[in-house]
Amino acid sequence: MILAVALAGTSSVPLGAQGPAPATTGQVGAVGQSPDAPIDGLSQRLFPRLVALRTTPGWAQALDRDPAMRTLQAARTARRAACGTTAACTIEAAIWTTEDRTTLAAILDRLAGTRGLPPLAANADLAPVAAIDAELDGLNAVLRVYGLGHPSRYPAIDGPVFTPAVPYFADGVAVGIEFAHAASGAAPDTLDGSVALALALLDGNEATAATLFEPLDDRENAGARAAAARTDWAAFRYTALIVPGVGPEDGATRLSPRSKLHALLAAQRYRQGLAPFILVSGSAVHPRGTRFVEAVEIRRALIERYAVPADRIILEPYARHTTTNLRNATRRMAALGIPLDRPTLIVTDAQQSAYIESPTFTTRNTAELGYMPGTIGRRLSVYDLEFRPSRQSLRQDPRDPLDP
Repeated sequence: MILAVALAGTSSVPLGAQGPAPATTGQVGAVGQSPDAPIDGLSQRLFPRLVALRTTPGWAQALDRDPAMRTLQAARTARRAACGTTAACTIEAAIWTTEDRTTLAAILDRLAGTRGLPPLAANADLAPVAAIDAELDGLNAVLRVYGLGHPSRYPAIDGPVFTPAVPYFADGVAVGIEFAHAASGAAPDTLDGSVALALALLDGNEATAATLFEPLDDRENAGARAAAARTDWAAFRYTALIVPGVGPEDGATRLSPRSKLHALLAAQRYRQGLAPFILVSGSAVHPRGTRFVEAVEIRRALIERYAVPADRIILEPYARHTTTNLRNATRRMAALGIPLDRPTLIVTDAQQSAYIESPTFTTRNTAELGYMPGTIGRRLSVYDLEFRPSRQSLRQDPRDPLDP
């Protein structure tokens, strides 16, 4: 079969908007095999719509029966068969070419109107088929970086454990191919198998930070979510103080001098009553391999040094860059019920604040995200910059698998 056997039952929920499949089936595992919770969680975080195509009743069967899909799959299988046992060639064959993606998009467009099939889910402002294509783009990025050794978007802090020049790299890729097949029962040229392969390569390189804190808003942010539900937003000038982290550049230091300054400034503005929440943002980024998460450490300082109540601090522990600090802050606000049509205040050091206001930052957002995560507003001081979030920030982006 082209796809894994679909789960039993029916659903009218938009495809890709559903929750994870029952734990007894697993997201990636072949039918009858044990579930793999870390892989299942990662698959839902990176490729929810591709997973849904494989697991939603009706869609797997429709794609299996479709003549154009059979032709597409035959061509992909032929490419893979020509590789023999060469790992690099197998990775190349698993990549979804521009022609493959165009063909699949046309198939999905046509089948989307079929009576009885659940509707495809959009990805924020991305239409459903475009959302699926974006996940294929992200899947390809994973295969190229972790399977072929291409540079990642941020090569100084992300990428495979070993470089292609080291023998362990090729061995890790070969084992990843075996792992993916054992987990999914599918060949890497199939839709199911290519997703399984991308996930196996990430897992093999310990590149699973995208799920480290899940379910974030049911744990670390549960108190803030409850507080947000009873907040009178009109009573505050800003809905939140957005506080980006800055890494210390050495593995022994928990909190950099700049992040300590950010915490102090945020605590002062919170005490002034400018906003009901402080949103701290930043992952374990600098130096590469650090075990200290910027947002966690700033949160710790706010609580322990400045006595800010824990339920007034929103944790955003995934952002790896200033661009995604603002994007992810918007996501957390939306998830916690904080209105996006009111201004926030970015509180940071003078250097980073000036950078956020610069044309360079606009250019970088456009190049890396494809949009501005919001509108930069008035400057109140060298440390304070108004920001109004954009709903485009809610768009999931698996091209950065550590922070989609």
